[in-house]
Amino acid sequence: MSKSIPGNQKHMTMDNRVAIEKGLDTKLSLRSIAMQLGKDPTTIAKEIKKHRTFQEHNHYNEPKNKCVHALSCKKKNICGLFAPVCKRACRFCNHCNSHCPDFSPRSYHCDKLDKAPFVCNGCDRKTACRMDKAFYRATTAHRQYKTVLVESRVGINISPENLSYLDELVTPLIRQGQSPYMILQTHPELTLSEKTLYNYIDSGALSVRNLDLPKKVKYKVRADNSSSSGSEVFEGRTYKDYQNFLKEYPDTRVTEMDTVLGCEGSTKVLLTLHFSGCSFMMAYLLENKEAAGVKAVLDRIEEAAGTYEFATAFSVILTDRGGEFKIPDALECGKDNIIRTSVYYCDPMCSWQKPHCEKNHEYIRKICPKGTSFDDYTQKDIDLMMSHINSSVRESLGGLTPFALAKLTLPKEVLDCFGLTEIPPDKVILTPELLKK
Repeated sequence: MSKSIPGNQKHMTMDNRVAIEKGLDTKLSLRSIAMQLGKDPTTIAKEIKKHRTFQEHNHYNEPKNKCVHALSCKKKNICGLFAPVCKRACRFCNHCNSHCPDFSPRSYHCDKLDKAPFVCNGCDRKTACRMDKAFYRATTAHRQYKTVLVESRVGINISPENLSYLDELVTPLIRQGQSPYMILQTHPELTLSEKTLYNYIDSGALSVRNLDLPKKVKYKVRADNSSSSGSEVFEGRTYKDYQNFLKEYPDTRVTEMDTVLGCEGSTKVLLTLHFSGCSFMMAYLLENKEAAGVKAVLDRIEEAAGTYEFATAFSVILTDRGGEFKIPDALECGKDNIIRTSVYYCDPMCSWQKPHCEKNHEYIRKICPKGTSFDDYTQKDIDLMMSHINSSVRESLGGLTPFALAKLTLPKEVLDCFGLTEIPPDKVILTPELLKK
């Protein structure tokens, strides 16, 4: 890394990769991206070339003749199968490529991929281009990075020759009743720690096993209290990261996301999306509390409103650590694997960190009190409920309704895809009578 550029010289984070992708999409130079991240431009170039993904060219309406000379070739009867009867030019024949000695396959490689920025993210012609393409996607790059990071720590760091020597020395001594500690003390030529030797035995790398260690089999295996619930998904997405992001971009629109459960035994749940700037809330009825349902809802909104409008309305999503939300990569990326939002998570047991969403749930409970089952409701019923809730006048909004403010702040395409109707003030009902069957 260049000494003239400050930085922590640590590995790339997910946020770094997102910044790289956004910079490439907006045609920023590698030097500009590097300056934003406090990295050297060569570091950014290596990251892009290492983790870019290639996309094969479009084969639709592709000519069958794969020769690069096809347009100018005037050869005939190359295969000799029909001579002298065949008078057709060989470039129009299916046998040309396999018989012609001058055949040279057409290349679909784009020369622009050999120089910065090495990808097609910001290319104006990428939609109509018939060449092979390469793209840099933050989620894919980070997934590849994590995979390599894990695989590099798998196995043992010792050559086969040294392992064989170690086995010949250690195995007889352990079978004589000596402990790994005794062996390492009497054989200083073994540059291993006691823990490493135990790990080699436990992994089966040596001829001896744990059963040959008397003390090892006497003690119970300690319970693994480390979190195995996929805590790595929260890396770079914690509430502290969310606060730091808002300090840097204070005008960012925030959407708080949560689920509302029905009574015990009810399978259906409500997914709520609360737009903090205007207190507008939308709810979707899910068949169950699973991650696939949450992603399907966001995909449906993006498809109906458009990716740009979705990214405008859902710039940042703040949610809790429920299992239905623990797929940030899938939630953040939509069509064509393009990043459409950024997901952040509240700290455990800290629902107060998304207070607007929790507070607005009180309106839902006015119509669907605790103990109500959502199984008998349809999405049409939920839309009716949210139409009345968003049409209620709020003191916190200066006497305005969330619907009125949403019309001023949210993209029209997003608001239309919700399918809600503004209710006149005197017709607003906020009691269970609204959905009484």
